[in-house]
Amino acid sequence: MNTKYRKGLSPEEKEKQLSKLLRGYVSVVAAFSGGVDSSYLLYVAQMVLRDKVLAVTSQSPLYPQHHLKRAKDFARRYGIAHTIIATNELASPRFRSNSPSRCYYCKVELFTRLKEIAAEKGYNVVIEGSNVDDTSDFRPGLKASRELKVLSPLIDAGITKDEVRYLSRKASLPTWNLPSSACLASRFPYHTTITSEKLKTVEQGEDFLRELGFQQVRIRHHGDLARIEVLSSEISRFLDSNVLEKAVKKIKNLGYKYITLDLQGYRTGSLNEVLKTSAKEIP
Repeated sequence: MNTKYRKGLSPEEKEKQLSKLLRGYVSVVAAFSGGVDSSYLLYVAQMVLRDKVLAVTSQSPLYPQHHLKRAKDFARRYGIAHTIIATNELASPRFRSNSPSRCYYCKVELFTRLKEIAAEKGYNVVIEGSNVDDTSDFRPGLKASRELKVLSPLIDAGITKDEVRYLSRKASLPTWNLPSSACLASRFPYHTTITSEKLKTVEQGEDFLRELGFQQVRIRHHGDLARIEVLSSEISRFLDSNVLEKAVKKIKNLGYKYITLDLQGYRTGSLNEVLKTSAKEIP
């Protein structure tokens, strides 16, 4: 990946470099989840390329329904051409088995579909919204993007997550302060088989906790045990007797026998903490 824009530039200067990169692509198909990064990237692409942009969102059991609605609303608000495709990651035994390379197989399917759409409709390149901070975490999906020549312009422009939020806020994007999001498969410890039923259980539990007012939530699925993560600043509120009673009742009704609250609070990729370096190699 191109790193020449990474150092010594302000966020505004990096945004100019991003615009320059996008202008050079001429026309793009953009992988669009409706999250902070892909929304910002899509917005800038639309500003630069106008009608030479097609946003594509995957509809899948891996993604909560409110993500799909948010993506539709954003594309409609900014007049961006938007297509919804169905993907079926669970059809792959390699994905369902949930090895550390799970995300690689998911992105291979998605990016292959996007490349086909680009070729069919005459778009030059496919882009996706990973930012510089993603390169410091375990992200097998980035290997898939490299192999399939899907471009990551936020990385090439040197833009970090905080800078995406800053620039999104400056542009008055409604997504600037969204909590970090990841597909529902990230709630399962590696080598735990993923099923549509388990995904739905996690989605329903997290939706309920958001209805209780928690900004950032994860339910990590450990068989009969649900390990709940909320922001450290929200732990004390979770332990309020009224809130705790409602949360326990709902989550037990979803089928969990045991419920724990992670006292470290929410953190990105907490299930990666158990990985050994050797286990991070993608076949």
